[in-house]
Amino acid sequence: MLIEGPMKIDIAEPADGQGKLLMVSFKPEFQAAELAEQVKQFGAHLNKLAESINDETLGQRTRQGIMIVHQFSEQLLPHIESGDLALDETMIIQIRQEQQVSVLVDLLANPTPTS
Repeated sequence: MLIEGPMKIDIAEPADGQGKLLMVSFKPEFQAAELAEQVKQFGAHLNKLAESINDETLGQRTRQGIMIVHQFSEQLLPHIESGDLALDETMIIQIRQEQQVSVLVDLLANPTPTS
């Protein structure tokens, strides 16, 4: 499922072959926005993710994947609000739990966008 918002999330293989790496970067238009607009856009993104988690029309695995994205996005919000996050750098999040890996791979590989 394509998650539309201020971030781009790609999946990569870690050197040790354990789990997956999420390569999280911010889109150029988000980076270029003023801080207040970034906070507004990111808050709206979190709200969309929360709505998707509660959307019973989506499959359980899809909702689980969205929940993982929501969890790490929620942790980024205070850093976006304070302006202390380097938005031009790619963050790497390693996921080792096999169940989380599989739902994220399913979520990010399916091109159907969230609303």
